[in-house]
Amino acid sequence: MRRNIPEPVISPNFTIEDIRKIREWNSECQRDMTPAERVADTARRSEETLIRFGLADTVRRFGK
Repeated sequence: MRRNIPEPVISPNFTIEDIRKIREWNSECQRDMTPAERVADTARRSEETLIRFGLADTVRRFGK
């Protein structure tokens, strides 16, 4: 299960430091997950992101 950790604050310029914050946050959120849970979580969040950016037609479900 994904841990409930507040999302990092991202700067308006989106720097390399912001990428580091996001990676650390994601790693901490997924720390206690099994490999299958990590794959499912990544797929779900990727789909949400594609939909948010209007790319829903590119969504591909893993395992189908």
